[in-house]
Amino acid sequence: MDEQTSDKPAKPEDELSVSNVSVQTADSEDQWERLARKLSRKLKREAEKKSVWNFQNKIILFTVVLFIIGVITWTLLWLFIVQAESKDALYFVGLFRVANIEFLPEYRQKESREFRSVAQNVQQVMNLVYTKSAFSKFYKQSIVSDVSNNNNGGLLVHFWIVFVVSQAKSQIFCEDCVAAILKNSIQTSTTNRTSVGSLQGLAVDMDSIVLSVGLRSDYSSTTGTGTNCIHDLHGDRLHQHFPLDILVTSGRMICYFKLIALVGHLIRLSVASIQIEADNCITDSLTIYDSLMPIKSKILYRICEPTNSVLSFVSTNNLMLVTLKSTKVEEVKKFHGYFEVIPQEKCGKAILSLGSPEFEGSIMSPYYPSYYPPKCICAWNFQSPQKNLGIALKFHNYTISEKSIKGCEHGWWKINDHMYCGYYMDHQTIFRVASFVVNVEFQCSSKCSERPLLVEYGSYNLSQPCPLGSFECHTGLCIRKTQRCDGINDCFDESDELFCDVPKQDCNTSFLTPQNSLFCDGINDCENGQDEQGCTESVPCTNSTFKCKNNICFRKQNARCDGIKDCIDGSDEKNCSNTKYSTMHHRIVGGSDAQEGEWPWQVSLLFGGVAYCGASVISKEWLLSAAHCFQGNRLSDPRIWTAHLGMRTQGKAKFISTVRRIIVHEYYNSRNYDYDIALLQLSSPWLDTMRWLIQPICIPPTTHRVHTGEKCWVTGWGQKREADDETSALLQKAEVEIVDQTLCHSAYGFITARMLCAGMMSGERDSCKGDSGGPLSCRSKGGGKWFLMGIVSWGYGCGRPSFPGVYTRVSNFATWIHKYVPSVF
Repeated sequence: MDEQTSDKPAKPEDELSVSNVSVQTADSEDQWERLARKLSRKLKREAEKKSVWNFQNKIILFTVVLFIIGVITWTLLWLFIVQAESKDALYFVGLFRVANIEFLPEYRQKESREFRSVAQNVQQVMNLVYTKSAFSKFYKQSIVSDVSNNNNGGLLVHFWIVFVVSQAKSQIFCEDCVAAILKNSIQTSTTNRTSVGSLQGLAVDMDSIVLSVGLRSDYSSTTGTGTNCIHDLHGDRLHQHFPLDILVTSGRMICYFKLIALVGHLIRLSVASIQIEADNCITDSLTIYDSLMPIKSKILYRICEPTNSVLSFVSTNNLMLVTLKSTKVEEVKKFHGYFEVIPQEKCGKAILSLGSPEFEGSIMSPYYPSYYPPKCICAWNFQSPQKNLGIALKFHNYTISEKSIKGCEHGWWKINDHMYCGYYMDHQTIFRVASFVVNVEFQCSSKCSERPLLVEYGSYNLSQPCPLGSFECHTGLCIRKTQRCDGINDCFDESDELFCDVPKQDCNTSFLTPQNSLFCDGINDCENGQDEQGCTESVPCTNSTFKCKNNICFRKQNARCDGIKDCIDGSDEKNCSNTKYSTMHHRIVGGSDAQEGEWPWQVSLLFGGVAYCGASVISKEWLLSAAHCFQGNRLSDPRIWTAHLGMRTQGKAKFISTVRRIIVHEYYNSRNYDYDIALLQLSSPWLDTMRWLIQPICIPPTTHRVHTGEKCWVTGWGQKREADDETSALLQKAEVEIVDQTLCHSAYGFITARMLCAGMMSGERDSCKGDSGGPLSCRSKGGGKWFLMGIVSWGYGCGRPSFPGVYTRVSNFATWIHKYVPSVF
């Protein structure tokens, strides 16, 4: 049956089936084409999507890279800022006394358990105080560097406090601010109302807290990370010399000597010799502290110059620190000295005078002849044997005067309930007390050590202070002479020659010799004027001189039309109507414009870039000026000053130098401007090629004198008028006259022998503010040499009638100048 079925011929239905299959095959090809097109479109869309995705990836990747770079940049910037802030660390050094802990010898060893226990306790207290203060975000750490015993009992703790502050915020920190935080914290935690405060179990003596800004070098050295030149020396025997010696030939030198004496005793340091560079302690210094740490307020003395003379200093406690520093050792630096342990002394006693007309004995400052320490108090009670005898005190190189509103720089005196200030000077003075019972109390300076004082005492007759045949000077000294006004200055202050109307001499032939100091000085000393007859200033005529009509020649740079009548007939000043000297609207006070190179020794001193004072060239590297220009801590710093030489117009100097060293006279008195003189050493000398614009002026010898009426010149860039703050851009000059010392004394009250007056009693010409330190130049009659006779010092106003300018008399300081600048003589 199956075979039959298969052998049958095909039917039409079967053909239709085949046809249907063909149709289906064609439809399938169309589907594949459509599918291919669909797939192509899909692939194209996916390719387009892929292209968009790649672009987005690039953007994302770029953004990620930028983000990473930004993070790295900000991280580096943050690290830089943190590092910069760490470099701007502020260091404060201080000490205080802990009263409730007894000293143990183990506290001297920083490795001991006892020292670490106290140090950790104190550091925890400091951390607690400053992390809760307004400075908490700047506070870094506190470190205890020393724990010592002291004469007041308990422990003396020396410490450092470190803050990390950006430079912009460093201004908010100050010694008083940082100290106040510690004091207030202790005060608020005080359990009993005494001078001792309690904080975390530490009984801190409030009065003992001392704190000041410190140096990074001192911090690193005293905490063990700096120099190895630190010596802890203990004196355990009285009056034995313990040597201190250093010799350095190269490198940077910084050494510390921590000196500790027996409890209840003091330390005397003796400096036998020291070889350092003299530059106002900028690079080299020896500093003595009244503590074991370099605390600014505890400085006893600073030595800034080499010396071979023995100087000794005494502490106020059983501790002392000596630091020797040199930033760069190019030459041999050495120091030789020693210290010793001495007992404390009581200063003062009761003295019964014998009534002798001579001085009977002496009283001295504490620990004489050592420099006496600060904060000492002495009391002496004198009594004369009779009520008609007073007590006379002769001060050596010292004087006292009534105390004003200002404080006393060098100690103060209380004599029978009257207050006086003390001042150092270069001669003796006598102070008389009109009472047979005298109580004298002396209190030392509270700042630093001072030069030793020696005072002789004796009795005097109240009705006759000086014996017959003697004269009493303003200084109180009695000069044995039978006649005042003899032309000889026997008193240090010249008071024996004040208010003297000296008659003109009846000169004989032997008197009139050229060697006589009164001969040809421009002043008629003889009644008939014979001493000035036949005197000329003539020199042989050359091409470089000016010839007057009477054939007298003058050797000077600008003889014609300079405002000075050098010729008797005035021919050098005739036909000058068109010259600049005829105008007088530019003035010092009543002066005129100076010419280029006319005053080659004139100097302008700029403080921080601002014209402040004048000075005079006296050698290739030394200037002379006024001490009052450099009064104060900032003004005494030579690094802030610049000297402008060879200058007529401010800002157009031919030579500018920084100042290396300032030497203010050791006896300068800021109260009355006595000893108002200072030397300045330039950092670099001016060159010989500038000699046409820069030249030194001569220093007059001690015997050189100027006479009343002599013409001199004052120069400077100071104020043109007293009431006008404007200074002159052009150098001004004014001719002034030497004023009689008696007349000047009458105007001002008291003029010392180290002062002279010059100007016009009518008030026409004078120096003014801004001219201070500048020269008063006088030309000698013979040879035409210019001498620096005066330094602009002080005066009442500017150009006021009857009040001439007061100048430092340079001739009185010739020896002092020669000590530092021997080449000028």
